[in-house]
Amino acid sequence: MESLKTKTRRIVVAKKKVKETNLTKAGVPKKKPGRKPSKKKLYFDMDVQDAIVRYNSLDPDTHQSARNKIYAEEIHTAFDKLCENIINTFKFEYFDDVYVDVKAEVVSFLVMNIHKYDHTKGSKAFSYFSVVAKNYLILHNNANYKKYKIHTSIDILNTKEVGGSRQGYFEDFTDEVVEYFEENISRLFKSKRDIDVAYSILELMRKRHEIENFNKKALYILIREMTNIETSYITKVVNVFKKEYRYLVNEFETKGVIDKHKKQNKFFK
Repeated sequence: MESLKTKTRRIVVAKKKVKETNLTKAGVPKKKPGRKPSKKKLYFDMDVQDAIVRYNSLDPDTHQSARNKIYAEEIHTAFDKLCENIINTFKFEYFDDVYVDVKAEVVSFLVMNIHKYDHTKGSKAFSYFSVVAKNYLILHNNANYKKYKIHTSIDILNTKEVGGSRQGYFEDFTDEVVEYFEENISRLFKSKRDIDVAYSILELMRKRHEIENFNKKALYILIREMTNIETSYITKVVNVFKKEYRYLVNEFETKGVIDKHKKQNKFFK
């Protein structure tokens, strides 16, 4: 407060308050006091790379438990997040499986190829495994796209056939195939295990209209659930079916029917 003297009385004049701003004299914004922001830890950093190097340095025959611990505690989360980011970034559209299964499949592929990473060549683990995961997804996405195009083309052809004759052709052929294998299972397979698998495949062929997903992986899962038999034995039976199938296609194309009691010509094996 300041006072101003006059002849009659003393007048008090108040000082004007200077308005505070967030700018310095030079016009630069003032820095707010407070703690320094902490740097966010990367999900795939040098610690993960070092863990991968240690994982690969251990002998899988004698130190598998130690390798499992390193992977579970130091590597898995990074692999999982890496695959999640790549899938979400590139938007691969032609996978029949759900997102979680696709991600798990890619993570498994990285684990299968983890031993190929060599840090002495100068490449970072993050860059190396990003390329591996992306190439795997691109390869399978392109393959699935080709299958999609083929199936789409067949569907278009079926709709153009008069009276659905093409669709009826495939229906008749499939029914003939099922009857043929039912008559010849005992000749084609000797063990109870293989016979059980064969009957499971035929059951799926009969119920083909009720199956929504004809993905190979999904069909194998169905057969395993029906028989409780390992995939390798299922594949063995499927390969026998494939060999017979070539003969059946030729016979149906030429005769319009399949002889259920005629043994396959060795020429088609």
